[in-house]
Amino acid sequence: MSGAAATDWGVLEPPPLAHSTALTRLWRAFMTARLMVGLVLLTLQVVAFSLGQPLNVWALTLSSGYLVVALAGRQFLRPDPPIRRLGLNWLLSMGVDLGTVALLHVLQSGSINYTPLFALPVLMGAVVGTLPVGLATAASVAVLLLGDALRVQWDTGADPSNRLLQAALSGTGLFIVALLAHQLARRLAREESLAERSRGTAQMQAQVNELVIETLSEGVLVIDVDGRIHAANPAAAAILGHGLAHAALPMALDSFPAWRPLATLAAQTFAQERSQSEEVPVAQSQGAAREVRVLTRLTPAQAAGGMGLCVMFLHDLRELEARIRTEKLAAMGRMSAAVAHEIRNPLAAITQASALLGEDLHEEGNRRLNDMVRSNAQRLARIVDDVLDMARARQQGEQRPHAGPSLDLDAAVRHMTEEWVGHNARTSVALSLGAHQTVDFDPEHLRRILVNLLDNAARYASAQERSIQVVTRVGSDQRARLHVWSDGAPLDPAVQRHLFEPFFSSESRSSGLGLFICRELCERHGAQIGYARRPLSQDGAEGNLFSIHFAPLAAPLPQ
Repeated sequence: MSGAAATDWGVLEPPPLAHSTALTRLWRAFMTARLMVGLVLLTLQVVAFSLGQPLNVWALTLSSGYLVVALAGRQFLRPDPPIRRLGLNWLLSMGVDLGTVALLHVLQSGSINYTPLFALPVLMGAVVGTLPVGLATAASVAVLLLGDALRVQWDTGADPSNRLLQAALSGTGLFIVALLAHQLARRLAREESLAERSRGTAQMQAQVNELVIETLSEGVLVIDVDGRIHAANPAAAAILGHGLAHAALPMALDSFPAWRPLATLAAQTFAQERSQSEEVPVAQSQGAAREVRVLTRLTPAQAAGGMGLCVMFLHDLRELEARIRTEKLAAMGRMSAAVAHEIRNPLAAITQASALLGEDLHEEGNRRLNDMVRSNAQRLARIVDDVLDMARARQQGEQRPHAGPSLDLDAAVRHMTEEWVGHNARTSVALSLGAHQTVDFDPEHLRRILVNLLDNAARYASAQERSIQVVTRVGSDQRARLHVWSDGAPLDPAVQRHLFEPFFSSESRSSGLGLFICRELCERHGAQIGYARRPLSQDGAEGNLFSIHFAPLAAPLPQ
């Protein structure tokens, strides 16, 4: 079967006449035309009788039968064009037409000439069939006409030259019509196939462009010559603010005073017909203004003198500077790991010397000083170990198992918070301890995380009572949680996206390692740390909330 199909494609018909929706529509049009021809044939018989001509019962019956067959064919005949052989589909459509017209031609009465009706099956075979089907249909008509000429000669004995010549001319004309119609059908099929491929490619390209634009970290605006925004990606909505993400587009770019510098830049781009670049401040509905670098580009239609669009690219300068700073500090981080490695040997020497010195010291004051040196040297050694651990390349998803003892979360948090308050003279930290669980966490690591979070909270919180709150509780998943909440101003969305990245900070004097180290220490113990802008309780005020979800552990402590 596959070899026969290949032969049909290779010899009988080239590939462009594969299944086509256009050919299917033409098939339905031909079916409708057959129905109209049936109605006309029946009407002709009735009109001829009303004009006084004798009733031709056979012609009337044949016309009525053809109308019924045409109606049934339109309702139930559903081939898959192109028709490739003279089979059942051809017989029930073109074959019926040939037979009907031929019989009407034989039974013709008066001056009615049915020969032009042969054009319908010939066109149908040439358009919705392969070239052999179309030519075979035209050949069938030529044979019928020649046979009719010979029949007339047999019946009347008249000279058949005129009829034979007319049959030859009609057959030749129908062959030419079949060939031309088939070529037009092939062209239609090729154009439709090309249009389908082009549309599929355009749709795929549009989807890819939309996905790329939607995920770009830089803002993109599409503006027309009248200064209206036709499209904006999420990054542009985040940079411009003022509810652009939920606005109905198109909208005027100068709808808000903060956007007027952008509208002016777009107007200059259209007026000068060349790209523009400028840094402009964009005021926000909340918070400080953003410094934005704006690049404009014209679409090719505008460059060619037509009505085009201006594509505006928006870069948040703070994010650009942070990205550059991150790259620079990443190199410094690698160097600091090497430096930390070199510090280990001097620290070991200091610790050993302190231990030896402690054996010869007898005065209480000197012993306390020596203990302080040894304690801080050991603490620095632990910090160096942590930095080196985080600097080492680890496989994705790998976690370092913790072998240390469990600790009482509530007691540890109370002690560490009170110690922090004592060192910072901060009296407005509110404690609410209700976890009553032990957690598998190194005490020194938990202290570093809590101190870091409290330092950040104190930097931005107000001086009011309960402006900083430390809460422990058990979540719905029975995991202990530690929350550090403050009433500070909301974090900028650009800051939130990079909050736990190394060497990222919204302040120039900060190294940007604090929250990154917190995240690394949490992941080391199977915990997760996150940030959200929300209240601690349903009826509370909104604030900045850092939460730690500890790994599941043993049973809760007795209350």
